[in-house]
Amino acid sequence: MQYFDYEKVAREAGLTDDELASVKEVMRAEFPQDDMMWELHILRACAAIRDGHATLQDVTQRLAA
Repeated sequence: MQYFDYEKVAREAGLTDDELASVKEVMRAEFPQDDMMWELHILRACAAIRDGHATLQDVTQRLAA
């Protein structure tokens, strides 16, 4: 089941499949058991990148630390 259309927002942000996979991996580490929260935070990260509030590097480094 998919809760949010984060893939659409990722495309709007210009993320490649590999870049989206990186975001998903980082978010999965944050929310290993909660798929809805995982997808929500992927969506929010992609929207932040799309809207210029963050870069891919910001998202992956900040959360991976």
